Formats: sequence, structure tokens, C-alpha cells
Amino acid sequence: MNPATTPVPPEDVQGDNRWMNIHERFLEETLLEPEVLFIGDSLIRNLAHTDMWRQHFVPMHSLNFGIGGDQTQHVLWRVLNGELEHMKPKVVVLLVGTNNVGHLPEMIVEGIREVIKVIQSKQPQAYLVLISLLPRGQKPNPLRERNAKVNELLKEQLVGLEKVQVLDVNEGIVQADGKIDAHDMDDYLHLTPEGYRKFFEPLMELLTQLLTEGEEEELEDCESSGSACSPLKTE
Repeated sequence: MNPATTPVPPEDVQGDNRWMNIHERFLEETLLEPEVLFIGDSLIRNLAHTDMWRQHFVPMHSLNFGIGGDQTQHVLWRVLNGELEHMKPKVVVLLVGTNNVGHLPEMIVEGIREVIKVIQSKQPQAYLVLISLLPRGQKPNPLRERNAKVNELLKEQLVGLEKVQVLDVNEGIVQADGKIDAHDMDDYLHLTPEGYRKFFEPLMELLTQLLTEGEEEELEDCESSGSACSPLKTE
């Protein structure tokens, strides 16, 4: 059995029930009716503490369901246990897999695909943006190679999948000498605020495009039906 595809909450090794408390808070926030849902590990969570989030993603009516340390099986458990209920987001942004230490690339890919399958079954109207795994470690190392292999397999296996796009945000993170700059990743795993600004700009542009296209389609459908149309959100 592939542990990356077996939905389980992480073990509460510290004894404070913190992970489950965060999950329960997310369940309450599902009632907020987001247009964009971000879900994943600490790379998603930390985005919520940046100016980029406040200036660009909050006006898109975004929710952030990121939990530090999450692996594919943990996110899979969450989406199967209430975090996709009550809402109908137009876009779901997913980033998970780098924490699956000890798992082969093929195992991680299978885990990510299981998460995608659940998201599509519970939110069929949503467009899914899968962010590629980021490189890690100041210098080349096996985990960086593993993440690159995961990205390669995902691009191969998800090509042509309806309403799913793999977004590669890695360009420029690794420098010509093979190293990662501390200004972009100060711990060589998590992006700094400057790193988010530089490397998540393609995500911001894609979400803007998807939401604009969605609004135009809604307006066209409304006008063709002959019914009264509500004004579009302009925040």
C-alpha cells in the first residue's frame, strides 16, 4: 500500500492537538464562500503572511488552507473530511508533496493525483491549478532531484486533463552555479516574502485570467437566459 495515498491525519507527536484544531477552523471557514481556495503545506500557509497575499490574493476572495508539514496523505484526509464542503470556488490552488520524505517520486505523484481526484469529484466546477514542487537545499541534493522528478512525472501524466493546469514557478530559483539564494529561500525550503513576489507572479496572472474568463462566461450565460443579471464583483 502506498502511504502517500492513504488518507490519515498526522500523528500528534507534540500532544497539543494543533493540527486538528487548524483543520476544525478551516471547516468553519468553508462557509465564507471563496472564489479561490489555496490548499497544501507550509509553502501555501506562509503565503498568507505576505504583502502579495494581502494586495493581490485577498481581493480575489481567497481562502488559505495551508498547514505546515503536511504530506499528500494529510491533505487527502482533509479534503475527504469536510474542507471542500459548503463552498463552490472557481479555482483551487494545490501545492503539496515536498514533505513526503522517504517516498519515491512515483508514490508522491500518485498521492497528488488522489488529492486532485477528490477535489474534482467534490468541486467539479472549479479549475485546478497545481503548483510544481519547489527545489530545496542550498546546493544540489537528492531531495531536490526527487522533487524535479515529481514535477516531470506530473507534467506527463496530467497533460490534457480537463480543468487542470500544472504551473511551474521554479524558473530562476536555482542559480547558474546550482545554488539557491538566501534572499529567495532563507532556509532553502521556504520562500521569503521577496521569493513569493518573484516566483508567484505567474500564479497571480493566471488566477486573474481564470477569474476574468469565469465572470465573462457567467455574464454571457445570464444574458442568454434572459434573466436578471447580478453585477460582477470588482474588488
